[in-house]
Amino acid sequence: MTMSTTTLAPPPVTKVTTGFWTRTRKVGLVYLISGIAAAALFGTLAPADTDARFVLSESAGGAALTLPGPAGAIVFGLLAAAAGAALLAGVGARWFSWMTALAVVGLLVSFLCWQVSAAPAGRNFMPLVDTAHGTVILAVPLIFGALAGVLCERSGVINVAIEGQFLVGAFAASLVATVAASVWFGLLAAALAGLALAALLAVFSIKYLVDQVVLGVILIALGAGLTGFLYERIMQPDQDAYNSPLALPKWRIPLLSDIPILGPVLFRSSILVYLALLLVLVLQVGLFHTRWGLRVRSVGEHPTAADTVGIRVLLVRYRNVLLAGVVAGIGGSYFVLENGFQFTKGMTAGKGFIALAALIFGRWSPVGALFAALFFGFAEKLQTYLQSIDSAIPSQFLSMTPYLATILAVAGFVGRVRAPAADGKPYVKG
Repeated sequence: MTMSTTTLAPPPVTKVTTGFWTRTRKVGLVYLISGIAAAALFGTLAPADTDARFVLSESAGGAALTLPGPAGAIVFGLLAAAAGAALLAGVGARWFSWMTALAVVGLLVSFLCWQVSAAPAGRNFMPLVDTAHGTVILAVPLIFGALAGVLCERSGVINVAIEGQFLVGAFAASLVATVAASVWFGLLAAALAGLALAALLAVFSIKYLVDQVVLGVILIALGAGLTGFLYERIMQPDQDAYNSPLALPKWRIPLLSDIPILGPVLFRSSILVYLALLLVLVLQVGLFHTRWGLRVRSVGEHPTAADTVGIRVLLVRYRNVLLAGVVAGIGGSYFVLENGFQFTKGMTAGKGFIALAALIFGRWSPVGALFAALFFGFAEKLQTYLQSIDSAIPSQFLSMTPYLATILAVAGFVGRVRAPAADGKPYVKG
């Protein structure tokens, strides 16, 4: 008997076309139009025959980079337009980040050439050292909040409750630091308060499988309501006895604090700045270069597979959520202990949500979260600077600057990002 063989034809190959208007080209078109508009608008609005001085030293009369106002606004606006044109021409995806950075810097400097040159006489300069130092200080709570998010979400638990943890941390820090007459006890109390709220997040999301986003919103409401109630009952009647914390001491690091520009920015600060930067380094190394980090990331990506090789998934999640609560609570202490401010209801003003945006903008990485937090910190510092020079931009719009930067960053600059695969998905052992 003769057997015949049948050869199966390969399936037809379907060519996938993305079309001309890829995401890169769309973003490039936005930068091109924005750059041309900035050059035309800011170059026209900048007063003729005026300079914009960007002071490089600590004193206003020190070394400075001087740019002609109208010409600088036009040149840097066109630089942003050129970056957009390059993306529009299809320079390649690997150049996207560089062209985006060039466009953003060009637009920003074009805007500043207009604003600084238009400032009243004697104030038409921008102190870069003070701006950089303020950026770092304002980014500190965002760094702590974003790192808390990294710890949670890398293990598969969404932490929307950062805002609530900030509030309870700030309240506990102010109350305990005042009663105990010690900022260090206040710092410890803030960590414990953040831990307590994180314990609720851990139990209800991991053990009782409550929807993590809804639970986070509830915990924010709990933190805001509880601190508001206790503030009115305890603090408000006697501010001196319960709500007058001292400020954390500023430590100058020998030798390092004398480095020009970098020294005043980083090495003349409180322990919160040093702790935030140290945590970024520790978590970056821990998450991506240690066995602990490998276990955490495996639980966040594929908990079932992690369970089969002996990793205790629920224990890893509990531990990370609780540790994140401590980090977020310490971040909350910034609002009262950094400058010795009294606690007020809702004083965190949505910073927990900006920290959550920094987490996404930083692509769930400690170093990425650091740079994202610095970006948002700069936006807030820029708002303060523009108000100090009596900017023609209405104050209401200036107050929107940090939040507008958050929206633009998450919507436009991040692009396609992927959260840990098991993020927000409860794990039930089979």
